[in-house]
Amino acid sequence: MRAQSSATESPRIAVGATSAENRGAAFGTVQAALGVVAFSLTFPATAWGLEGFGPWSLIAVRSILAAAIAGACLVGLRVAPPERRHWFGLAVVGAGVVLGFPLLTTLALQTSTTAHAAVVVGLLPLTTALLSALRVGTRPSRTFWIAALAGAAAVIAFTVQQSGGALTSADAYLFAALLVCAAGYTEGGRLARQMPGWQVIGWALVLCLPLTVPMAAVALSFEPVHLTAHSVTGLLWVAIGSQFLGLVVWYRGMAAIGIPKASQLQLAQPLLTLVWSVLLLGEHLPVAAPLTAAAVLVCIAVTQRARG
Repeated sequence: MRAQSSATESPRIAVGATSAENRGAAFGTVQAALGVVAFSLTFPATAWGLEGFGPWSLIAVRSILAAAIAGACLVGLRVAPPERRHWFGLAVVGAGVVLGFPLLTTLALQTSTTAHAAVVVGLLPLTTALLSALRVGTRPSRTFWIAALAGAAAVIAFTVQQSGGALTSADAYLFAALLVCAAGYTEGGRLARQMPGWQVIGWALVLCLPLTVPMAAVALSFEPVHLTAHSVTGLLWVAIGSQFLGLVVWYRGMAAIGIPKASQLQLAQPLLTLVWSVLLLGEHLPVAAPLTAAAVLVCIAVTQRARG
């Protein structure tokens, strides 16, 4: 009788474990999707913020505000400092997503439309997948590389065509932003498997305070500030929505479902940003913008399939 009971209980345990895994994956997918929605609003919010702040002031102040929220959470919950072995990874996250990507894209948006920037940064999931493969030592298939090169070619052709035959300084900023952000996403996704996702971005923000506080003091003394409803709303969103809450759910989602699957959800980000650029900023999209975004989406979908 005991043997019989044990035999019948084993399938139940297996089914229960599978159900728990499915629920965890579904919850992780929802969190990653919320992160994508938050990120899709970053460029329009940055454009609003630039109406009242200079680029350096906007970057520094948004980082300090986000760090203040993160620091309050870390202190309030009495979170112990991360282990020494995690500090390098946190520094990469800070350099990539706290300072590098916001600064480079903000500088680009001074002369570029949000629609143009969204198409170029549409390569971010592909770049993240590539750096992730290199970071963990896997070898992508030939199909992966063909699709990756096709997506890159589509974006380069778009940028050259939109820039009148040559890449502009804004394009250089955007391509550099791709690399630093992909490095931050990859390292953050790895760390989020070893500590809660909100602590990853929280400690990265706090780690950057010795740089962002003096930067804010200098920038605010040189760049004039004109507070408007748009500029304040834009600042608050990039600080709270994009810089902190968006990255919290994004890293948690990546930890739950993996970097490759999370990158699939990010396929929707450029198209969402194009929608926001029309609705919030009144931009007129060139026909090439949604077409190129769709082409990149297909290429990235192929790379994800090629990676299994």
